[in-house]
Amino acid sequence: MSKIYIFIFLISLPLLSCSQNPIPVNKQEKVKQTSFQLSDFLQKNQDLDDKVNLVYQKLSDSSRVAQLLMPAVGRLGLPKLEIEELTRKGMIGGVLMLNGTVDEFTSWIKEFEATNRKKGYLPFLYSADAEPSLVNRKIIGSKQVKKAQEVKTLEEAIEVANLISSDLTKIGINYNFAPVVDVSTNATVGYRGFGAVKENLIPWSNAFIQTTQKQNIIATAKHFPGHGLVSGDTHKSLQSINGELKELANYPPLIESGVLSIMIAHIAILNNKLYNTNGLPATISETIVTSLLRKEMGFNGLIVTDAMNMGGVSKVPNAAVKAVSAGCDIILMPLDMKLAYKEIWTKYKSDKAFHSKVEEASKRIIRMKICLGLIK
Repeated sequence: MSKIYIFIFLISLPLLSCSQNPIPVNKQEKVKQTSFQLSDFLQKNQDLDDKVNLVYQKLSDSSRVAQLLMPAVGRLGLPKLEIEELTRKGMIGGVLMLNGTVDEFTSWIKEFEATNRKKGYLPFLYSADAEPSLVNRKIIGSKQVKKAQEVKTLEEAIEVANLISSDLTKIGINYNFAPVVDVSTNATVGYRGFGAVKENLIPWSNAFIQTTQKQNIIATAKHFPGHGLVSGDTHKSLQSINGELKELANYPPLIESGVLSIMIAHIAILNNKLYNTNGLPATISETIVTSLLRKEMGFNGLIVTDAMNMGGVSKVPNAAVKAVSAGCDIILMPLDMKLAYKEIWTKYKSDKAFHSKVEEASKRIIRMKICLGLIK
Protein backbone atom coordinates (compact mmCIF):
# COMPACT_ATOMS: atom_id res chain seq x y z
CA MET A 1 0.00 0.00 0.00
CA SER A 2 2.84 2.42 0.81
CA LYS A 3 4.25 2.10 -2.77
CA ILE A 4 0.90 3.09 -4.18
CA TYR A 5 0.75 6.22 -1.97
CA ILE A 6 4.31 7.26 -3.02
CA PHE A 7 3.40 6.84 -6.70
CA ILE A 8 0.30 8.99 -6.33
CA PHE A 9 2.27 11.65 -4.49
CA LEU A 10 4.99 11.80 -7.16
CA ILE A 11 2.64 12.12 -10.12
CA SER A 12 0.75 14.89 -8.30
CA LEU A 13 3.83 17.14 -7.98
CA PRO A 14 3.86 18.51 -11.53
CA LEU A 15 0.16 19.24 -11.27
CA LEU A 16 0.66 21.24 -8.10
CA SER A 17 3.55 23.09 -9.72
CA CYS A 18 1.45 24.00 -12.74
CA SER A 19 -1.40 25.31 -10.60
CA GLN A 20 0.96 27.58 -8.68
CA ASN A 21 2.68 29.02 -11.78
CA PRO A 22 0.13 28.95 -14.58
CA ILE A 23 1.45 29.44 -18.12
CA PRO A 24 -0.59 32.18 -19.88
CA VAL A 25 -2.59 30.83 -22.79
CA ASN A 26 -3.91 33.05 -25.60
CA LYS A 27 -2.84 36.20 -23.75
CA GLN A 28 -4.73 39.18 -25.23
CA GLU A 29 -2.86 42.45 -25.62
CA LYS A 30 -4.60 45.80 -26.07
CA VAL A 31 -4.81 46.65 -29.76
CA LYS A 32 -3.81 50.24 -30.48
CA GLN A 33 -6.52 52.20 -32.30
CA THR A 34 -5.14 53.58 -35.56
CA SER A 35 -8.17 55.11 -37.30
CA PHE A 36 -10.68 57.54 -35.86
CA GLN A 37 -14.07 59.05 -36.60
CA LEU A 38 -15.56 62.48 -35.99
CA SER A 39 -17.46 61.03 -33.03
CA ASP A 40 -14.10 60.27 -31.34
CA PHE A 41 -13.12 63.92 -31.09
CA LEU A 42 -14.81 64.69 -27.76
CA GLN A 43 -14.11 61.29 -26.22
CA LYS A 44 -11.26 60.41 -23.87
CA ASN A 45 -8.93 58.32 -26.00
CA GLN A 46 -5.26 57.79 -25.22
CA ASP A 47 -4.52 56.42 -28.68
CA LEU A 48 -5.95 59.57 -30.25
CA ASP A 49 -4.01 61.76 -27.80
CA ASP A 50 -0.82 59.91 -28.72
CA LYS A 51 -1.44 60.38 -32.43
CA VAL A 52 -2.12 64.10 -31.99
CA ASN A 53 1.13 64.51 -30.06
CA LEU A 54 3.06 62.54 -32.67
CA VAL A 55 1.76 64.71 -35.52
CA TYR A 56 2.32 67.90 -33.54
CA GLN A 57 5.92 67.00 -32.67
CA LYS A 58 6.74 66.47 -36.34
CA LEU A 59 5.54 69.96 -37.31
CA SER A 60 7.81 72.98 -37.53
CA ASP A 61 6.95 75.95 -35.31
CA SER A 62 5.73 77.84 -38.34
CA SER A 63 3.33 75.01 -39.27
CA ARG A 64 2.02 74.89 -35.72
CA VAL A 65 1.15 78.59 -35.87
CA ALA A 66 -0.31 78.23 -39.37
CA GLN A 67 -2.97 75.77 -38.15
CA LEU A 68 -4.80 78.63 -36.40
CA LEU A 69 -5.27 80.84 -39.47
CA MET A 70 -8.18 80.53 -41.91
CA PRO A 71 -8.48 83.20 -44.61
CA ALA A 72 -11.28 83.18 -47.18
CA VAL A 73 -11.19 82.72 -50.94
CA GLY A 74 -13.91 83.80 -53.34
CA ARG A 75 -15.76 86.94 -54.30
CA LEU A 76 -15.71 88.38 -50.76
CA GLY A 77 -12.40 86.79 -49.75
CA LEU A 78 -8.82 86.93 -50.96
CA PRO A 79 -7.95 86.29 -54.61
CA LYS A 80 -7.16 82.66 -55.40
CA LEU A 81 -3.57 83.57 -56.31
CA GLU A 82 -3.01 84.98 -52.83
CA ILE A 83 -4.38 81.82 -51.19
CA GLU A 84 -2.07 79.78 -53.42
CA GLU A 85 0.90 81.84 -52.19
CA LEU A 86 -0.12 81.43 -48.53
CA THR A 87 -0.51 77.69 -49.11
CA ARG A 88 2.93 77.34 -50.72
CA LYS A 89 4.51 79.24 -47.83
CA GLY A 90 2.74 77.10 -45.23
CA MET A 91 1.13 80.07 -43.50
CA ILE A 92 -2.45 78.79 -43.13
CA GLY A 93 -4.30 75.74 -41.81
CA GLY A 94 -7.61 76.11 -43.58
CA VAL A 95 -9.67 78.13 -46.07
CA LEU A 96 -13.21 79.53 -45.99
CA MET A 97 -14.87 79.06 -49.37
CA LEU A 98 -16.71 82.37 -49.62
CA ASN A 99 -19.01 83.21 -52.52
CA GLY A 100 -18.24 81.14 -55.58
CA THR A 101 -19.57 78.26 -57.63
CA VAL A 102 -19.62 74.53 -56.94
CA ASP A 103 -17.21 73.93 -59.81
CA GLU A 104 -14.81 76.69 -58.74
CA PHE A 105 -14.64 75.53 -55.14
CA THR A 106 -14.23 71.87 -56.11
CA SER A 107 -11.36 72.71 -58.44
CA TRP A 108 -9.64 75.08 -56.03
CA ILE A 109 -9.72 72.62 -53.15
CA LYS A 110 -8.08 69.96 -55.32
CA GLU A 111 -5.37 72.45 -56.29
CA PHE A 112 -4.72 73.59 -52.72
CA GLU A 113 -4.48 70.01 -51.49
CA ALA A 114 -2.11 69.08 -54.31
CA THR A 115 0.19 71.83 -53.04
CA ASN A 116 -0.11 70.61 -49.45
CA ARG A 117 0.84 67.07 -50.49
CA LYS A 118 3.77 68.30 -52.56
CA LYS A 119 5.08 70.45 -49.71
CA GLY A 120 4.39 67.89 -47.00
CA TYR A 121 1.95 70.16 -45.14
CA LEU A 122 -1.13 69.00 -43.26
CA PRO A 123 -4.44 68.98 -45.20
CA PHE A 124 -6.69 71.99 -44.71
CA LEU A 125 -10.01 72.40 -42.98
CA TYR A 126 -12.33 73.78 -45.69
CA SER A 127 -15.28 75.76 -44.34
CA ALA A 128 -18.39 77.44 -45.73
CA ASP A 129 -21.30 79.53 -44.48
CA ALA A 130 -23.63 76.79 -45.69
CA GLU A 131 -26.64 77.87 -43.64
CA PRO A 132 -30.03 77.00 -45.15
CA SER A 133 -30.76 80.71 -45.62
CA LEU A 134 -27.43 81.54 -47.29
CA VAL A 135 -26.01 78.43 -48.96
CA ASN A 136 -27.65 78.92 -52.37
CA ARG A 137 -26.22 82.44 -52.51
CA LYS A 138 -22.81 81.58 -51.05
CA ILE A 139 -22.29 78.46 -53.19
CA ILE A 140 -23.80 79.00 -56.64
CA GLY A 141 -25.02 75.75 -58.15
CA SER A 142 -25.70 74.04 -54.83
CA LYS A 143 -28.97 72.12 -54.38
CA GLN A 144 -31.90 74.41 -53.69
CA VAL A 145 -33.06 74.20 -50.08
CA LYS A 146 -35.65 75.97 -47.98
CA LYS A 147 -34.44 78.96 -45.98
CA ALA A 148 -34.31 78.31 -42.24
CA GLN A 149 -37.41 80.37 -41.50
CA GLU A 150 -39.35 78.48 -44.20
CA VAL A 151 -38.68 75.06 -42.67
CA LYS A 152 -41.92 73.78 -41.13
CA THR A 153 -41.04 70.43 -39.53
CA LEU A 154 -38.16 68.65 -37.82
CA GLU A 155 -38.04 66.25 -40.77
CA GLU A 156 -37.53 69.19 -43.14
CA ALA A 157 -34.67 70.49 -40.97
CA ILE A 158 -33.00 67.08 -41.23
CA GLU A 159 -33.61 66.92 -44.99
CA VAL A 160 -32.06 70.37 -45.47
CA ALA A 161 -28.99 69.32 -43.45
CA ASN A 162 -28.62 66.18 -45.55
CA LEU A 163 -28.91 68.05 -48.86
CA ILE A 164 -26.39 70.69 -47.81
CA SER A 165 -23.97 68.11 -46.42
CA SER A 166 -24.16 66.09 -49.62
CA ASP A 167 -23.08 69.10 -51.66
CA LEU A 168 -20.30 70.03 -49.24
CA THR A 169 -18.90 66.49 -49.32
CA LYS A 170 -18.78 66.46 -53.12
CA ILE A 171 -17.00 69.82 -53.18
CA GLY A 172 -14.51 68.81 -50.48
CA ILE A 173 -15.77 71.11 -47.72
CA ASN A 174 -15.55 69.51 -44.27
CA TYR A 175 -16.59 72.37 -41.94
CA ASN A 176 -19.97 74.11 -41.96
CA PHE A 177 -20.41 77.39 -40.10
CA ALA A 178 -24.04 76.53 -39.36
CA PRO A 179 -26.58 76.55 -37.79
CA VAL A 180 -27.40 80.00 -36.45
CA VAL A 181 -28.86 79.52 -32.96
CA ASP A 182 -29.57 83.19 -32.25
CA VAL A 183 -33.17 84.11 -31.52
CA SER A 184 -35.13 85.69 -34.37
CA THR A 185 -35.27 89.31 -33.19
CA ASN A 186 -32.13 90.71 -34.83
CA ALA A 187 -32.59 91.68 -38.48
CA THR A 188 -29.06 90.61 -39.47
CA VAL A 189 -29.05 87.08 -38.07
CA GLY A 190 -32.57 86.30 -36.88
CA TYR A 191 -34.00 85.09 -40.19
CA ARG A 192 -31.03 82.71 -40.59
CA GLY A 193 -32.01 80.32 -37.77
CA PHE A 194 -34.87 77.94 -37.03
CA GLY A 195 -36.43 80.38 -34.56
CA ALA A 196 -39.64 81.41 -36.34
CA VAL A 197 -41.26 79.37 -33.57
CA LYS A 198 -38.92 79.84 -30.61
CA GLU A 199 -39.62 76.38 -29.18
CA ASN A 200 -38.19 74.85 -32.38
CA LEU A 201 -34.89 76.74 -32.38
CA ILE A 202 -32.75 74.41 -30.28
CA PRO A 203 -34.35 70.99 -31.14
CA TRP A 204 -34.18 71.72 -34.87
CA SER A 205 -30.69 73.23 -34.61
CA ASN A 206 -29.55 70.13 -32.76
CA ALA A 207 -31.07 67.91 -35.46
CA PHE A 208 -29.21 69.94 -38.11
CA ILE A 209 -25.96 69.56 -36.12
CA GLN A 210 -26.29 65.82 -35.58
CA THR A 211 -27.23 65.19 -39.22
CA THR A 212 -24.30 67.28 -40.45
CA GLN A 213 -21.76 65.59 -38.20
CA LYS A 214 -22.99 62.12 -39.17
CA GLN A 215 -21.97 63.10 -42.71
CA ASN A 216 -18.37 63.68 -41.48
CA ILE A 217 -18.71 67.46 -41.53
CA ILE A 218 -18.11 69.72 -38.52
CA ALA A 219 -21.18 71.73 -37.53
CA THR A 220 -21.00 75.12 -35.79
CA ALA A 221 -23.40 76.79 -33.35
CA LYS A 222 -23.24 80.57 -33.68
CA HIS A 223 -23.01 83.42 -32.62
CA PHE A 224 -21.90 82.96 -28.99
CA PRO A 225 -22.94 84.30 -26.48
CA GLY A 226 -25.98 85.47 -28.51
CA HIS A 227 -26.55 87.88 -31.40
CA GLY A 228 -30.34 87.78 -31.58
CA LEU A 229 -31.18 90.41 -28.96
CA VAL A 230 -28.77 93.13 -30.07
CA SER A 231 -30.13 95.82 -32.34
CA GLY A 232 -27.30 96.36 -34.82
CA ASP A 233 -25.01 94.64 -37.29
CA THR A 234 -21.54 93.45 -36.18
CA HIS A 235 -20.43 93.49 -39.83
CA LYS A 236 -20.51 97.28 -39.57
CA SER A 237 -19.62 98.05 -35.96
CA LEU A 238 -19.25 96.66 -32.45
CA GLN A 239 -22.60 95.80 -30.88
CA SER A 240 -23.32 95.17 -27.20
CA ILE A 241 -25.42 93.15 -24.80
CA ASN A 242 -26.51 95.27 -21.87
CA GLY A 243 -26.79 93.17 -18.72
CA GLU A 244 -28.02 89.57 -18.70
CA LEU A 245 -26.85 87.06 -21.33
CA LYS A 246 -30.37 85.92 -22.20
CA GLU A 247 -29.37 83.66 -25.11
CA LEU A 248 -26.74 81.75 -23.17
CA ALA A 249 -29.28 79.03 -22.37
CA ASN A 250 -29.30 78.01 -26.05
CA TYR A 251 -25.84 76.47 -25.80
CA PRO A 252 -25.76 73.86 -22.98
CA PRO A 253 -28.08 71.38 -24.74
CA LEU A 254 -26.05 71.66 -27.95
CA ILE A 255 -22.77 71.22 -26.08
CA GLU A 256 -24.23 68.24 -24.23
CA SER A 257 -25.30 66.69 -27.56
CA GLY A 258 -21.81 67.04 -29.01
CA VAL A 259 -21.64 70.09 -31.29
CA LEU A 260 -18.02 70.25 -32.44
CA SER A 261 -17.60 73.97 -33.12
CA ILE A 262 -18.87 77.27 -31.72
CA MET A 263 -18.36 80.69 -33.30
CA ILE A 264 -17.79 83.78 -31.15
CA ALA A 265 -19.59 87.04 -32.00
CA HIS A 266 -18.02 90.51 -32.07
CA ILE A 267 -20.28 91.67 -29.26
CA ALA A 268 -19.34 93.53 -26.08
CA ILE A 269 -21.02 92.70 -22.78
CA LEU A 270 -21.87 95.68 -20.56
CA ASN A 271 -23.24 96.00 -17.02
CA ASN A 272 -22.69 92.35 -16.19
CA LYS A 273 -20.60 91.69 -13.08
CA LEU A 274 -19.50 88.23 -14.16
CA TYR A 275 -19.00 88.66 -17.90
CA ASN A 276 -18.17 92.30 -18.58
CA THR A 277 -15.82 92.66 -21.56
CA ASN A 278 -14.75 96.23 -20.80
CA GLY A 279 -16.03 97.66 -24.07
CA LEU A 280 -14.23 95.11 -26.25
CA PRO A 281 -15.73 92.31 -28.38
CA ALA A 282 -16.29 88.87 -26.85
CA THR A 283 -13.95 87.51 -29.53
CA ILE A 284 -10.92 88.84 -27.66
CA SER A 285 -12.27 88.37 -24.13
CA GLU A 286 -10.71 85.56 -22.09
CA THR A 287 -13.64 85.95 -19.70
CA ILE A 288 -16.10 84.93 -22.44
CA VAL A 289 -14.05 82.48 -24.49
CA THR A 290 -12.11 80.60 -21.82
CA SER A 291 -13.76 81.26 -18.46
CA LEU A 292 -17.37 81.06 -19.65
CA LEU A 293 -17.45 78.86 -22.76
CA ARG A 294 -14.49 76.56 -22.20
CA LYS A 295 -14.52 76.16 -18.40
CA GLU A 296 -18.00 76.95 -17.06
CA MET A 297 -19.93 75.47 -19.99
CA GLY A 298 -17.45 72.64 -20.54
CA PHE A 299 -17.07 73.06 -24.29
CA ASN A 300 -14.11 71.08 -25.65
CA GLY A 301 -14.61 71.51 -29.39
CA LEU A 302 -13.18 74.10 -31.79
CA ILE A 303 -13.77 77.76 -30.98
CA VAL A 304 -13.69 79.93 -34.09
CA THR A 305 -13.91 83.71 -34.32
CA ASP A 306 -16.43 85.41 -36.51
CA ALA A 307 -14.70 87.07 -39.47
CA MET A 308 -11.95 89.31 -38.13
CA ASN A 309 -12.37 91.86 -40.92
CA MET A 310 -15.82 92.82 -39.62
CA GLY A 311 -16.45 96.27 -38.17
CA GLY A 312 -17.07 94.84 -34.72
CA VAL A 313 -13.38 93.98 -34.26
CA SER A 314 -11.37 95.33 -37.20
CA LYS A 315 -10.31 98.51 -35.40
CA VAL A 316 -8.78 96.60 -32.47
CA PRO A 317 -4.97 96.57 -32.79
CA ASN A 318 -3.24 93.16 -32.72
CA ALA A 319 -6.69 91.54 -32.73
CA ALA A 320 -5.55 88.12 -33.96
CA VAL A 321 -3.08 87.76 -31.08
CA LYS A 322 -5.72 88.90 -28.61
CA ALA A 323 -8.23 86.34 -29.94
CA VAL A 324 -5.69 83.53 -29.49
CA SER A 325 -4.89 84.82 -25.98
CA ALA A 326 -8.61 84.78 -25.21
CA GLY A 327 -8.74 81.09 -26.12
CA CYS A 328 -9.96 81.01 -29.73
CA ASP A 329 -8.60 78.14 -31.84
CA ILE A 330 -9.25 79.45 -35.36
CA ILE A 331 -8.76 83.05 -36.48
CA LEU A 332 -11.19 83.50 -39.35
CA MET A 333 -10.51 85.99 -42.15
CA PRO A 334 -7.88 88.21 -40.50
CA LEU A 335 -8.02 91.80 -41.71
CA ASP A 336 -4.41 91.47 -42.89
CA MET A 337 -3.50 87.78 -43.22
CA LYS A 338 0.28 88.12 -43.40
CA LEU A 339 0.38 90.64 -40.55
CA ALA A 340 -1.76 88.36 -38.38
CA TYR A 341 0.62 85.45 -39.02
CA LYS A 342 3.64 87.61 -38.21
CA GLU A 343 2.11 88.98 -34.99
CA ILE A 344 1.07 85.52 -33.75
CA TRP A 345 4.47 84.05 -34.71
CA THR A 346 6.38 86.82 -32.88
CA LYS A 347 4.31 86.42 -29.71
CA TYR A 348 4.57 82.62 -29.92
CA LYS A 349 8.37 82.77 -29.97
CA SER A 350 8.71 85.28 -27.13
CA ASP A 351 5.91 84.56 -24.64
CA LYS A 352 5.71 81.20 -22.85
CA ALA A 353 2.04 81.56 -21.84
CA PHE A 354 1.04 82.50 -25.39
CA HIS A 355 3.15 79.63 -26.74
CA SER A 356 1.00 77.28 -24.65
CA LYS A 357 -2.20 78.85 -26.03
CA VAL A 358 -1.02 78.25 -29.59
CA GLU A 359 -0.02 74.69 -28.74
CA GLU A 360 -3.44 73.90 -27.27
CA ALA A 361 -5.26 75.37 -30.28
CA SER A 362 -2.97 73.71 -32.81
CA LYS A 363 -3.37 70.29 -31.16
CA ARG A 364 -7.15 70.71 -31.08
CA ILE A 365 -7.17 71.45 -34.83
CA ILE A 366 -4.85 68.50 -35.54
CA ARG A 367 -7.15 66.26 -33.50
CA MET A 368 -10.10 67.38 -35.63
CA LYS A 369 -8.17 66.74 -38.85
CA ILE A 370 -7.33 63.22 -37.64
CA CYS A 371 -10.97 62.54 -36.71
CA LEU A 372 -12.13 63.77 -40.11
CA GLY A 373 -9.80 61.23 -41.70
CA LEU A 374 -7.61 63.94 -43.27
CA ILE A 375 -4.50 62.70 -41.44
CA LYS A 376 -3.99 58.95 -41.65
